Amino acid sequence: MNLLDVKVPEFGEVFEALYEKDGVLIERIVSSDKLEDKSYIQDYDEFVMLVEGEALIEVENKKISLKKADTLLIPKNTTHKVLKTKKGTIWLCIHLKK
Repeated sequence: MNLLDVKVPEFGEVFEALYEKDGVLIERIVSSDKLEDKSYIQDYDEFVMLVEGEALIEVENKKISLKKADTLLIPKNTTHKVLKTKKGTIWLCIHLKK
């Protein structure tokens, strides 16, 4: 598998599970530049890395700009929302469910 070999959606994001076992989910997310207005709050930590592109994310009312190769740990029970992405942005996310 090549993480950069993707089809970019016209709207929203495409989530693809790459691995899931023992409370760990690793997924690739591909974002368009037209996003759904949606907030997330999860009961587990999430580690994200921007593989390609750019994004503006809001975490607990603080705006954070991400660019290629930037990482971010989103602690459990933390409200977060993707505000803006460059079309074709690729994320690698690790959900630590245990």
